[in-house]
Amino acid sequence: MKNPQEQTGQNKFSTLPGVDTLLSDKQIKPLLEKYPRTLVSFFIRETLNTIRKSVSEGNAIPEKEEIIRMIRSEIQALVTKSLKPVINATGVIIHTNLGRAPFGEELLKDAHDILTGYSNLEYDLEKAGRGSRYVHVTKLLKYLTGAEDILVVNNNAAAIMLVLRTFARNREVIVSRGELIEIGGSFRMPDIMKASDCEMVEVGTTNKTSITDYLNAIDTGTALLLKVHRSNYTIKGFTKEATLNELVELGKRTGIPVVYDMGSGLLRKPALPVLKDEPDVKTTLSAGIDLITFSGDKLLGGPQAGIIAGKHDMISKLKKEPMTRALRVGKETLSLLEALCIRYLDEEKFFRFSPIYRMMTTPAKQLQERAQRLKDLLMNAGVDARVVESFGQPGGGSLPGKTIKSFAVEVLPVQRSRKEKNEFCESIYHNLLKSNKPVLGVLRKGKLIFDVLTLRDDQLEKTSEIISTTYKEGLPT
Repeated sequence: MKNPQEQTGQNKFSTLPGVDTLLSDKQIKPLLEKYPRTLVSFFIRETLNTIRKSVSEGNAIPEKEEIIRMIRSEIQALVTKSLKPVINATGVIIHTNLGRAPFGEELLKDAHDILTGYSNLEYDLEKAGRGSRYVHVTKLLKYLTGAEDILVVNNNAAAIMLVLRTFARNREVIVSRGELIEIGGSFRMPDIMKASDCEMVEVGTTNKTSITDYLNAIDTGTALLLKVHRSNYTIKGFTKEATLNELVELGKRTGIPVVYDMGSGLLRKPALPVLKDEPDVKTTLSAGIDLITFSGDKLLGGPQAGIIAGKHDMISKLKKEPMTRALRVGKETLSLLEALCIRYLDEEKFFRFSPIYRMMTTPAKQLQERAQRLKDLLMNAGVDARVVESFGQPGGGSLPGKTIKSFAVEVLPVQRSRKEKNEFCESIYHNLLKSNKPVLGVLRKGKLIFDVLTLRDDQLEKTSEIISTTYKEGLPT
């Protein structure tokens, strides 16, 4: 590095190589052979601008070799995919940060022909003219949910926002204080209501809200009665909430529509203990709710989407709302959703086909055998490990407080002191995320474990290989 004190005078950047000089350097030649000249030139200029800013702040001009390394690094970062497949060893099945519900190969095969070519997305083949993109899933979802009509938008937050804006713009919406949820990314229900240009009227308390609280808040400005499913947290102890049946009865009595933001999107309840207390769309709609909104990529197990189900006249009004076009879904979402719903027509087969339900129903003995297999692979690769009992979760953002008995493999560090062991596990945890195929485990109380509930049998060898390589690289020399 050149001493910054030597870089005095008006031209302190005089030793900084120019763009043309770098372009003609033999070390840049391999980049020019691999990438367009305009791309390489762009990143040379970007790197030089970064260096000029750094020098202006009192730092030294790097040597030319370092400048070229910076240019290579910037280009490599651009051409390397940011979105990567991740091996999920957390035991969280519907993981909010890992893309929620995995599709599985069968669903992608079902939608393959639609996604690889042209389709009749908005073309009516019988009338030989323009059609509607929503006919492809509406009938299926009407049958599966029992709804009078259906509208699909790009996510559940958009769905509830569209409903609020259409039916309660500049008017009041009554909601329980105990249901003012915050979803991922610090996105809160009060913020959605504010953005929808409606006035939020809170009733009850955090832990107790009765139907009388709703009744007492109703006035001439009330447009909707809103109930929100607490899909990512629970309130236990001294609690009370207005039931759906009570709200439906109040809505009928006062002529005010009832909207339920269900969120998780369980269409029909399977015989699974972990889903015993989870509301399902079909049963809830049969109670007389006017509109329900739910996600496509949680318990439904499909693509990201917000599905609005309910009364035909209200859905018709939503379809005419100008914002609906801004929130509409594309062929990718519709083709995957349609393929999923067709599979759902045979519920027994569907729950065997769906990756998330296969994971939820994996027998404990099979999980223990899977964990033993991963442990043996690691031990054979020179990594000390052991099988431990664990508890997976159906979802992070759905089914709060619910657990599934599972098994995991704990990696055992060679260090002696507790501090050294903790530091080693933390280092391995983070380094695994930097591998070409990241592995996300669980760092818990200084221990590093890999829950096999969310690992497929065909992932065990690759997972072992990545863990063992990272483990050995982290060993003290």
